[in-house]
Amino acid sequence: MEPTLPLLFLDVDGPLNPWRAKPHRRPEGYTTLRMRPTGWEPPGPALRVWLNPAHGPLLLGLGFRLVWATTWKTEANTWIGPVLGLPELPAVDWPQMHHRDPEGVHWKTRYLVTSAAGRPFAWVDDEIGPRDRAWIARHHTGPGLAHRVDPAKGLLPDDFAALREWAAEVAGGGAP
Repeated sequence: MEPTLPLLFLDVDGPLNPWRAKPHRRPEGYTTLRMRPTGWEPPGPALRVWLNPAHGPLLLGLGFRLVWATTWKTEANTWIGPVLGLPELPAVDWPQMHHRDPEGVHWKTRYLVTSAAGRPFAWVDDEIGPRDRAWIARHHTGPGLAHRVDPAKGLLPDDFAALREWAAEVAGGGAP
């Protein structure tokens, strides 16, 4: 019987698209793309997105079951996944986005814990804070990792190493 992989809830803007990098300096290894996902309706140019095609194989090799946890929802499979060489991934279906939480946690936090349903999970996002980590520790019955990524840099080798190590510890029965 094959072991169940931990989930990796993956945000797009910040971790994969370093949107806060200086607009005139595309990060090394990244490709500049113009996209118009649903909801990007302002007049003028399409949304500028920077993606690093090398991230796809790295993500697939981490030892996780990948799940989109982004406002792009399933459109990440249309716009983001093909550039990275990712297969179609499930996506969290947010009942409500961008709302204020009564306990001050990120609006995604409760939904991700519910979606994980006790399974081990890591969450990669640029908007994670100490309240999110504390809330996950109190309310999630399995191992959980909330890994913040700098939105000006995106995922870096140290981020991939930390995620790979955490997944290996969980798979080996260790307590991360």
